[in-house]
Amino acid sequence: MDSAVTRFSSVTGHHWPAVRYFTTTRHGGFSQGEWSGLNLAMHCHDDPHHVARNRALLTSVVPAQPVWLNQVHGTTVFNADSTSSLVCSDQGQVPQADAAITTVAGRVLAVLTADCLPVVIADTRARVLGVAHAGWRGLAGGVLENTLAAMRHAVPEADAWQAWVGPGIGQPQFQVGAEVMLAFTDQDPGCASFFRPDSIPGKWRANLAGLAVRRLSRAGVTRVEACPDCTFALPDRYYSYRRQGQTGRMATVAWLEPRGLT
Repeated sequence: MDSAVTRFSSVTGHHWPAVRYFTTTRHGGFSQGEWSGLNLAMHCHDDPHHVARNRALLTSVVPAQPVWLNQVHGTTVFNADSTSSLVCSDQGQVPQADAAITTVAGRVLAVLTADCLPVVIADTRARVLGVAHAGWRGLAGGVLENTLAAMRHAVPEADAWQAWVGPGIGQPQFQVGAEVMLAFTDQDPGCASFFRPDSIPGKWRANLAGLAVRRLSRAGVTRVEACPDCTFALPDRYYSYRRQGQTGRMATVAWLEPRGLT
């Protein structure tokens, strides 16, 4: 087997004690054509055999089979510590949700993206972890707030939070209609600063990462870091649905480490 094919790269943020997280890029893997590289999504018409090999490659560097989700641009949060999580696998039942949480060390959470934002959240004492898929619909609908609410319910004593907003589409490339801007500004007029008028009347350029950071901060997350990479603008590094349409997906995975490991 060609080691150049099996290697893959990833991006991450600042080190968090007892928490590991990263987003894959498209480098490495076995997919071909429009999905060339490490496509980790089963739903985007890639060869299922290639996706299975790509997922096996990812699984080889994490503590356990990731808990995959059937993402629908919604706000539902799946508790991966529930009994049903035990049957989640590449072939088994996959919960319909756009976020997941866990308090169990070594349980690997995952979301798939290709322009939408992957967001990782943990309390600063690494007792509870969450990951979320945040496109504009989910973000405006409250997927990050719902994730935090589920985490607070799981660990009521947690009182300090940190988050990483992974690579997503950047403002220069993210053209949206007025309805998108209103979905945010009707709730929070301060969000208007994250929309820039486009050259086309009635269109705007949205700063999706800025909106996510604002919502996290307003929800009580005091430490927020955002990856500066734009998935649309870096075709050799990332998949982008807006750039290409038929394309693959990156995965963001995260897990708690056992106590005493950092």
